Amino acid sequence: MSKTSRLKGFYKLSIPERLKAVKEFAALSDEEMQTIGNTGALEADQVDRMIENVVGTMSLPLGIAVNFLINGKDYLIPMAIEEPSVVAAASNAAKMARTKGGFHSSSTGPIMIGQVQLTDVDDPYGAKMTILENKEEIMKIANEKDPLLIKLGGGMKDIAVRVIDTIKGPMVITHLIVDCRDAAGMNAVNTMAEAVAPFIERRTGGRTCLRIISNLAVRRLARVKAIFGKKAIGGEEVVDGIIEAYAFALADPYRCATHNKGVMNGIDAVVIATGNDFRAIESGAHSYAAITGRYRPLTTWEKNGEGNLVGTIEIPMAVGLVGGATKVHPTARANVKLLGVKSAQELGEIIASVGLAQNFAALRALATEGIQRGHMSLHARNIAVMAGAKGEKIDRVVEILIKEKKVRIDRAKEIMEELGGK
Repeated sequence: MSKTSRLKGFYKLSIPERLKAVKEFAALSDEEMQTIGNTGALEADQVDRMIENVVGTMSLPLGIAVNFLINGKDYLIPMAIEEPSVVAAASNAAKMARTKGGFHSSSTGPIMIGQVQLTDVDDPYGAKMTILENKEEIMKIANEKDPLLIKLGGGMKDIAVRVIDTIKGPMVITHLIVDCRDAAGMNAVNTMAEAVAPFIERRTGGRTCLRIISNLAVRRLARVKAIFGKKAIGGEEVVDGIIEAYAFALADPYRCATHNKGVMNGIDAVVIATGNDFRAIESGAHSYAAITGRYRPLTTWEKNGEGNLVGTIEIPMAVGLVGGATKVHPTARANVKLLGVKSAQELGEIIASVGLAQNFAALRALATEGIQRGHMSLHARNIAVMAGAKGEKIDRVVEILIKEKKVRIDRAKEIMEELGGK
């Protein structure tokens, strides 16, 4: 009988029953099933409530970036990531930044945008004016949906209306400007957008379609600056090399994509560790990088009058401390406590600081020894372990792989046989 992924009622099954069905479908071993079914720090019923069709969890290494000084305060920063050298690079960059005072950050308010799409109107600019004329009533309807947020000082604060041209004709887009306080804001903003849509339809005679938050959080920006002393980073030649690398990214989208990926290495790792939505942060970051119509670096690098390197970053940072996995996941809760943050804005500024540090580390490596040296030494350890090396043999295998510049699984296995023979 052929296999089928049409598993009727799969969502109704218990976790053990789902695991059994998966095992039968893929002929997995008991050992493989034990690995898949592991729930780590979470209880099985917690996992089962977080997403659908749960069978287990997938763990990521959790490292601690050290040396971070942000606005005069020291932080230990949790980073969940599988890529070698990222945590070490961030820590080293933060150490170099300390010589000139570390990272200095600021941010806008925790403002998110909810969008209500209006179509089928004969007079789009007239409809725009009608919506603006009814601003106070729209805000009243929206804020009635979240009295707790209002009590905390948040809620819908303003409105903006745009008329855009599309392949389906003109559309009127209403922006709800919402102060989300320490929440990321997805549920609150979406609920408000849903609530005001019928009112907008009645007043304009149009038809509302999408009613949803925007991840391009241009009103919720984190900004960070750091000065890296030329002596601390290897001299003015290194400063010039980093600026040349930045100029390359500024001029070429192919290079810029990798430049920004380096920024997001650090940012995503902290976002994940704190239980926030790294997909929302990624989409917002890359959209912001292209907001001028040309894809640009998220960071800037320049040289000051003393010949030191000055780095800055400005990035949307829609993270929260309440709701979602940040409150549900015990490891995320512990990581937030480790950071000692008091607000979502503080968390966003920390995350942006890590992104700037990560980008500096990558550019410095590229401008000096090349990105592979540090990365490959850590990669070689993974290869050695995959080849079966244990204990002291790991270091010996890594040493030979690096010396030969052949960091490959086949060569690692050959070295293991040679060492075993001896």
